[in-house]
Amino acid sequence: MIELRNLTKKFGNLIAVNRLNLKVAKGEIFGFIGPNGAGKTTTLRMMSGILSPTEGSVIIDGLDMAKEPEKAKQNIGYIPDRPFLYEKLTGMEFLKFRADLFGVEEGLFKEKAESLFNQFSLYDWRDDLIESYSHGMKQRLTISAALLHDPKVLVIDEPMVGLDPAGMRMIKNLFKELAKKGTTLFMSTHTLSVAEDLCNRIGVLHKGVLISMGTIEELKHSARMEEGDLEKVFLILTEGGDLA
Repeated sequence: MIELRNLTKKFGNLIAVNRLNLKVAKGEIFGFIGPNGAGKTTTLRMMSGILSPTEGSVIIDGLDMAKEPEKAKQNIGYIPDRPFLYEKLTGMEFLKFRADLFGVEEGLFKEKAESLFNQFSLYDWRDDLIESYSHGMKQRLTISAALLHDPKVLVIDEPMVGLDPAGMRMIKNLFKELAKKGTTLFMSTHTLSVAEDLCNRIGVLHKGVLISMGTIEELKHSARMEEGDLEKVFLILTEGGDLA
């Protein structure tokens, strides 16, 4: 469903992402972890078509992002680490704007929007200006917008930022249900407990290079560990990347 081939991004002399190769299957929740500045967000922006790679390619459901960007993007829902919203629109107006961008049929929009507003506890604020929303409400609206066109792939950057414990639990349950139904999730997070709880496999990015990838048990093997949680694995791999 997702394939990254020699994906590389350079900013001048800085190599932010260096020849990244990986595949993620349909219905898989793939975690992407690494220190600040490792290149995670740059990778996600290339996957979403926001940034063009310097080299390499992004393939989404068989579609090359560079060659067929509109068709590839139609399959993606992107959830950024910071909500980018038009704050002078109401919540409903914003979802209508997103629906028009992705070609959601008029007859389906109202039913879909009201269902999402209910699901994300935003129904009573659907006609309020977004500028009046709390940060957590904005994050939930951003996730709603990403789901509006039923994407095959969700690309997620720090999904739990600004959410309270109830919101975090709801989002984790949602992601599990989406995966069961066949949606592929590619999630970058610093919340290692979330990655450990949700992800089928995890990739560790360090200084733009994928230094290890696999299940928790496989990552432990890479770190030469028998016991310990993902936090300990992460610290060993990123502070002594040669072990991978």
